[in-house]
Formats: sequence, C-alpha cells, structure tokens
Amino acid sequence: MKSKIIANGILRALGIIIGILLLGYFLYAIQSVIIYIIIAGILSLIARPIIIFLRRKLKFPNTIAVVFTMTLMLGLLAGLIVMFIPLIAEQGKSLSLLDVNKLQANVQEIFNQITAYFSSKGIDVLSELKNVDFISQFKEIPNLLNSVLGTLGSLSVGLFSVLFISFFFMKDSQLLKKGVMTIIPNGTENRFSKSLETINDLLSRYFIGLITQITILFVLYTIILLIFDIDNAVVIAFLCALLNLIPYVGPMIGAVIMFVLSMTSNIGLDFQNEILPTTIYVMIGYFIAQLVDNFASQPIIFSKTTKSHPLEIFLIIIIGGLLFGIVGMITAVPMYTALKVILKEFLADNKIVKSLTKDL
Repeated sequence: MKSKIIANGILRALGIIIGILLLGYFLYAIQSVIIYIIIAGILSLIARPIIIFLRRKLKFPNTIAVVFTMTLMLGLLAGLIVMFIPLIAEQGKSLSLLDVNKLQANVQEIFNQITAYFSSKGIDVLSELKNVDFISQFKEIPNLLNSVLGTLGSLSVGLFSVLFISFFFMKDSQLLKKGVMTIIPNGTENRFSKSLETINDLLSRYFIGLITQITILFVLYTIILLIFDIDNAVVIAFLCALLNLIPYVGPMIGAVIMFVLSMTSNIGLDFQNEILPTTIYVMIGYFIAQLVDNFASQPIIFSKTTKSHPLEIFLIIIIGGLLFGIVGMITAVPMYTALKVILKEFLADNKIVKSLTKDL
C-alpha cells in the first residue's frame, strides 16, 4: 500500500513537471503574441486619459473616442516616419549609422588626428595605441542600431495585430481586467479589482510621464546640436533621447553616440581648432540636459506617478538589472509599482508593506 502511494506521488510530481515544461514551451512558442498583448496593453494605458477626457468632457461616444484616439496615435506615428525615414535614407552616408566601414574609417581618422595632436604637444601616451585595432569593437554600436532597424522592419506584420488588440483594449477597458479575474482565486475578486484600477491609473500616468521625459530630452538635444551646427541633429537627438528609456545605461550609450557622431560630422576640419572644441561644447550641453532630466524631469515623474522615493526607485532598477539585464531595468519600475499596489491591498497591516505604500 505504501509503495503504491509513493508511486502515485512520483507520477504526480512527474506530471506536474511535464505540465510546467509544456506550459513553458507553449509560452515560448507564442512569445510574439505575448509581446503584442503587452504592447497593446501599454498603448491602451497611454490612451486611457485621452479617451476618458473625450468621453467625459466632450461627450464622445465610447467607440468614437477610441477611434479618434487611435487615429491621433497613428497620425503621430506616421509623422515620425515621414520625418525620420527620408532623413535617414537621404543622409545615411554622412551619418554613417548603416555604413559600418565608413563609420570605422571616420573614427580611425579622428583617432589619428587625436594621436597627432597629443604628439605635437610632446605627449606620447596615445602613440603606443596607434596599431591597436580597438576600433573593431566600435562595430557593436552600428550593429545594435542595424538590429533595431531590422527589428522595426520585421514588426510590420505585427503592427496590425497590435492595433487590432489595442482597439478592443481601449474600447472595452474591462477586457484585460476580465481576463485576469478569471484566474484569480474565489473570494478575492473585489480586492484584485480594486488593485487593478489603481495599477491602471498609476501606470497610465507613468507611461505618459516617460513620453514627456523623452520629449523634453529630444528638444534639449536638438537645440544643443543645432546651436553647434551638427549634421543630422534631429536624428541624433531622437536616438539619444530614446536611449534614455534604459535607466542609467541608456544615457551613457547616448553620450558615446553623440560624442562620436559630433566628431565624425566635422571630418575634414582642423582637429584642434574645430573638431575638438565643438565636440567638448556639445558634450557639455549633453551633460547639462542630463542634469535637467535627473534633477527635474525624473523626480517629478516618479514622485507623481509611482508614489515612490527616488532612492527606492534606484535600488529597484539596479536589482532588476542584476536579475534580468536591460529588460529588467526597463520593466522594474512598472512591475514594482504594480506589486506595491497588490501588497497594500492584501497585506496592509504588515509593517514593511505599510512603510513602502504609505503614499499610495
């Protein structure tokens, strides 16, 4: 009898393991669909305040409000495409984002000029590096940009899926909520429903805040680059601003891109009197823009949307990065915000939870 119980326990455990593996494989196989749903969910959260405004203030019917909002978002997307794609296609050679060999040649020429400049001053620190093929490592940035552009191109099929899902998420704001509620244990529906409403509100404001942050940086970067007459200022500013979606790491990558492209855009000019001073001034402007973002934009966004202390956010982003890399850093804040709301609803009397969620 005992051996039969043990055998049944082993079979049950094997069944659970096989079920988990099959579920993992299934989720892996439909990862594109999951990504579409996540993107559609984010778009619906961003559009939520607009739809509410149209319905409550302008008395639009729900469907009309959704169609108007989606048309507005598609118009903005089309505007970006019309603005940037021809510009990149027309001036891609000078920008050297897609031509790796040209980019290498430009950077090598800059490196040679730097070496000659320091040698003329009697400084031989860089002379030993003349024959070092470190420039090949720079291929990573163009390859990264090329892969991003390639990914954007491959998403053309998924665009329709995202728009289709987004329409129904916007039209029926309870649709996603109903899907989540089907897997919630009985007796906790009301508490989860309340938590989801709070999460939707906070994340809507958070994503809109991120868009505002990127827009501010884009404007600042564009002004800085235009002041110093850097070629393709709008495109460079857009790329560097977009990289700020990656906390801490993104601004550093953006600084490298802006530094290199600022120098290569002045190829052929005198290094000491033109290239070096212009690049230094551009980088000073870049760091001033980062200071504005770090001490003005970000604190306002985090304090008003996530209701979390800046140190708290810093630690969460670092932990997310250590656990899941770049993806963890990007998703750490919204995931942590959602977790705080749920903990407050179900563990409100816990001392730690009470301390973390006192501002929610």
